[in-house]
Amino acid sequence: MSNQTEWWAPVTSDESAADLFGSERVGQGARAPQGGSARRSRSAGRRQAERMRKQRRRRSVAVLVVALVMVAGAAYVVFSVLGGASLFGGGGSSQAEQVEDFSGPGRPGAQPVVINPGDTGAAMAATLVDAGIVATAGAFLDAYEANPDASSIQPGTYQLLLEMKASDAVLALLDPASKVSMKVTIPEGYTASQIYDRISEVTLLPVDQLKAAAEDPAAIGLPAEAGGKVEGWLFPSTYQVEPGADAASVLRQMVERTVQELTSRGVPQDQWETVLNKASLVEREARHDPDRPKMARAIENRLARDMILQIDAAVAYGLGINGTQLTREMTRDASNPYNTYMHVGLPPTPIASPGAKSIDAVLNPEAGDWIFWTAVNLDTGETRFATTMEEHDANVAELRKWQAANE
Repeated sequence: MSNQTEWWAPVTSDESAADLFGSERVGQGARAPQGGSARRSRSAGRRQAERMRKQRRRRSVAVLVVALVMVAGAAYVVFSVLGGASLFGGGGSSQAEQVEDFSGPGRPGAQPVVINPGDTGAAMAATLVDAGIVATAGAFLDAYEANPDASSIQPGTYQLLLEMKASDAVLALLDPASKVSMKVTIPEGYTASQIYDRISEVTLLPVDQLKAAAEDPAAIGLPAEAGGKVEGWLFPSTYQVEPGADAASVLRQMVERTVQELTSRGVPQDQWETVLNKASLVEREARHDPDRPKMARAIENRLARDMILQIDAAVAYGLGINGTQLTREMTRDASNPYNTYMHVGLPPTPIASPGAKSIDAVLNPEAGDWIFWTAVNLDTGETRFATTMEEHDANVAELRKWQAANE
């Protein structure tokens, strides 16, 4: 006895497996399609369907490519306008790329920036953007053009703040307090040696380097009229000395200022040295401004008469001493080329750096016949002028009286 629970009837010769599963039966009682046309029809149908599927796939791919191109183009435009930092949350880019202008007021930490001679607003903008001081060149240029004083920004080294509002950065560049350069002030009447000492005190440049630079006329722009001697050509004023400046560059700006002062007054170039020489004598002898044009006239009157100038300051300069150390015996030393008691005419070179007022006095001496002058009070510098020897002797007697009372 069998354990089978299901029974399958055997397939007869006129039945197929397809009949058992519901397919269309082709038996002896049914008529089959002629010449296999049914099979060809089904094959053609399958080929048509395949072609349609391929066309649909090609259309889908084309649409996808167009969509990707459009998305990529839109992404490029956004990236160009906003920058990669806006799209990707920084990625190492600075905040300056994310904003047009900082709101300010800024913060410490910026490195000093250098504004070079001839820098345009665009050049300044590039420098400040690179240093992280302003956000964009456009913001700085807008602020630069909006400030009528911006064109007067001076070359130099400036200490500003990080992330400043562009308009504040322009104002800071106009503020002398923002400069980190050192200020060197040269008083009127200083000799070259005194000027070297003053420069060295402020800048720490060695005096030997300054002296060496002074001996190279080309390096400091010394005009040929100076005869290779710098004395008198270092104009007394206040100068900005940039960090890292060398000795030649410091002296050069002083020489340039002297040339500027002479040319601005219309002094013929072949008279530059003579004017400085006379002005240096006035500078060292006069204590008060009203005396300068009178002293300049007395010098002219003496030169016109071929008289010795008898200027103590010139004699002392030639000896390398202070005028208060001068003795009568020293005034008789003909070996001193600067001894104006022994040699007629001007000394070989200026004896100091004259200021603008002494130069103006030489160019515009006061009318008068004076040929003598002497101080009558060494504390106040009161000076008396005379046209005759008798008047001069009386003034000298007054000086001796003061000296006796103040020994």
